[in-house]
Amino acid sequence: MTTGSTYRRRTGASFCVWAPLKQSVELKIVSPGEMILPMEMDSSGYWTATIAEAEPGLEYFYRLDGTTDRPDPASRLQQRGVHGPSTLVDLSLFEPDDPRYTPLPFADHVIYELHVGAFTVEGTLQAAAGRLDYLAELGVTAVELMPLAHFPGNRNWGYDGVYPYAVHTAYGGPAGLAGFVAEAHRRGIAVILDVVYNHLGPEGNYLSDFGPYLSAHYETPWGRALNFDGPYSDEVRRFFLENVRQWLELFHIDGLRLDAVHAMIDTSATPILAEMSELTERISLHTGKNRFLIAESLMNDSRVIRSRTDGGLGMTAEWLDDLHHALHARVTGERSGYYADFGDSEMVEASLSQAYALSRRYSRYWRRTFGNSALDCAPEQFVSYIQNHDQIGNRADGARIAALVPFEAQKMLAAVILLGPFVPMLFMGEEYGETAPFEYFVSHSDPDLVAAVREGRLAMFGDSRDGRTPADPQAPSTYAASRIRPEEAESPQQKALLKLYRRLISLRSDLRSRDRDDPIPPGSRLGLHSAYSVERNDDIIAVSTRTRDGLIIILINLGEHDETAEFASGHLSFHCMLDTAAVDWAGPGQANPPYISEETAIRVRAQSVILLSQE
Repeated sequence: MTTGSTYRRRTGASFCVWAPLKQSVELKIVSPGEMILPMEMDSSGYWTATIAEAEPGLEYFYRLDGTTDRPDPASRLQQRGVHGPSTLVDLSLFEPDDPRYTPLPFADHVIYELHVGAFTVEGTLQAAAGRLDYLAELGVTAVELMPLAHFPGNRNWGYDGVYPYAVHTAYGGPAGLAGFVAEAHRRGIAVILDVVYNHLGPEGNYLSDFGPYLSAHYETPWGRALNFDGPYSDEVRRFFLENVRQWLELFHIDGLRLDAVHAMIDTSATPILAEMSELTERISLHTGKNRFLIAESLMNDSRVIRSRTDGGLGMTAEWLDDLHHALHARVTGERSGYYADFGDSEMVEASLSQAYALSRRYSRYWRRTFGNSALDCAPEQFVSYIQNHDQIGNRADGARIAALVPFEAQKMLAAVILLGPFVPMLFMGEEYGETAPFEYFVSHSDPDLVAAVREGRLAMFGDSRDGRTPADPQAPSTYAASRIRPEEAESPQQKALLKLYRRLISLRSDLRSRDRDDPIPPGSRLGLHSAYSVERNDDIIAVSTRTRDGLIIILINLGEHDETAEFASGHLSFHCMLDTAAVDWAGPGQANPPYISEETAIRVRAQSVILLSQE
């Protein structure tokens, strides 16, 4: 039994909705023509009906208890908005996945996060597909799409979606997504979809009219939590598990990014996240192509990424906020909010070596001991970044890193992320130093809700250190200002930065292709899974790994002054593969010769990175 409407060319259409507490549910056809058909309920509370002569494009509501018309909770298309009828879609028209497409191992990915509406002038998936060649040339191997689930109006980050199965019509609907995935896979690029399973948006959210989809006990910062562990929760869980299946099987999405999993409150013996990871593994086996789940979690809890057999939830990886916070606070000097725990180079070292800088450590922000250990987890179980939609958009000014730090610091940060231990992720426009803000934007139709959103943003930044007032989230100009402008990236620094990003990604691929040999001998502080060694001397951090070709060392100077690196080289000689301070990257100039012997003192320019390879 498939939730929602399903069209089959030979048998017509079937309709299925879960409404266990309703006395009656009817199928109301509104186009073409109008008619009302009875539906039958089974023992689990599912109501079903079939129409043999139905064709794609048919529009319908469900009539509840003879009085209330509501769109399908599992609608695949909402052509007339969140309050309008649902549309029957022929999903069989979508192309099968390209048999020549072979996904990369997750550890080898370079992820590029984008908002479909703000990525191009057109703001559609088709237009975004037109930029895939550019991303492939950059070296991107996976594109992460911010949420596409249908939301009110045509402007939204996507986290106010209320139809989890429906791709927003403004982006191109389900056909637009299918086309984008096909074009990405033809270029060997994976597609990751950001999904929200912790709440639904405030406008057009009719789930509660059908049944106990929402928790009677738990709240999230965005409204009532979903009912994953209370009475009737079995079918709520099934609703979202089938949503996972839709994206991974039907649309051939490679992976899902699960928003704020700490707000998916579930005290079940088998948490819904564990079921999702189990389902994802089954789909991988069935399709023969690796599927994966990336969690966003604020808790620094390694159980999220530990295997289910090890008592974990089985997520493939999780976003690593600690490294972002440590780097951002060090180079900007910001200390407000969650940056209160960060700011010195020691916290950068801590995150590079153990992922969670806050690992069983007292947090001034949380006002308690925070986090647990992830030292035995693999580096590829963490996704790192110097900016993402949250870290930019959840600022009063929506400022990107290019508007906050000097050019040399931008290059240094890029090198840390792209050459470092974890799976790197870029945010759209970062590669050329985009300076347009990425503000929070919405397009609600309810004036009271619009006022509440505005007031919420003002309250959020009421104590902003710079006293800036956030842009009006409802204003079309806020959305327009958040669109990236690659055509304007013509300055020498922007051109050099783009060239550097391409080089860094190429070097990362080269380093990933070298087989690792034994871990570095004892004597240095071991990093995650003994794959990396991390040493620090004041503002200089050395990240080392041993490959079959020899030792690779990344020297990072977080400070504002040139420094001499002092570390245990083991009487070796090195080739300088890259120096972000080089003139090639519009820097002040490389401070070392191309080849460095054991007797040579290594000079590291201020806010720069040097990549050394053993000769």
